[in-house]
Amino acid sequence: MWAETVAVTGAGSGIGRAVLLAAAARGARVAALDVDEAAASAAALAALELGASEAVPVACDVSSEPSVVTAFDAVAAAVGDPGAVFANAGIEVNAPVHSFPVSSWERVVAVNLVGVFLTCREALRRLVATGRGGSVVCTSSPAAFVGHSGGGNSAYAASKGGVSAFVRSAALDYAPHGIRVNAVVPGATDTAMLTAGVASGARDAELDRIRAAATTQIPLGRLGRPDEVAAAVLWLLSEESSYVTGSHLVCDGGLMAKSANDF
Repeated sequence: MWAETVAVTGAGSGIGRAVLLAAAARGARVAALDVDEAAASAAALAALELGASEAVPVACDVSSEPSVVTAFDAVAAAVGDPGAVFANAGIEVNAPVHSFPVSSWERVVAVNLVGVFLTCREALRRLVATGRGGSVVCTSSPAAFVGHSGGGNSAYAASKGGVSAFVRSAALDYAPHGIRVNAVVPGATDTAMLTAGVASGARDAELDRIRAAATTQIPLGRLGRPDEVAAAVLWLLSEESSYVTGSHLVCDGGLMAKSANDF
């Protein structure tokens, strides 16, 4: 039985949903935060069916300060202040820099970077107040460390690079409080976000292309599964990683370990 309430942003789909359900399977109290209220409700219901002791869906736009503050207040009232938080909500918009609309750039940064800050700020405020320590995990990306071969990835890469820098700084600030701050770095994972921005009619063809590329470019020869990333996140959130903070746990099938030069 998990002793903490686990709060997850972006819990309505993909990696966020997988983490929520993995925590639920351990008997945790869980809070499913998502901008899509229906998706949050569906995830919370699935969490209860998998064994969560309690589950609450909360509508939350992580790019909005009032929305995040209200969401954490709602979580506290329903299932208690979370001792484990996964700041995961994110979006991806791709375009070459010379044609990237500033509104799109600002939206990516608002969700991916400001959203992580706001989520962590509300979590950390409560963790410091209770004085009982805790664990926060943020979702970074290989794009924070290496260029994206598909191109047009500048806004997403910049936002995730900011997340990684934020994690290192926050980890040092909150270590004296017994609060650990880490990042997970998922590689190409088989979720809807993998084909974000692709025309709906081309989704199947694009996913087939990505899977084919993964076979040849990713050392393990396949896309990652959301449950595989969830296992890494659950380890970071749990006391099993009690001496780990300021770290990046890479879960990418070996992609970042591979040289771009194949001799």
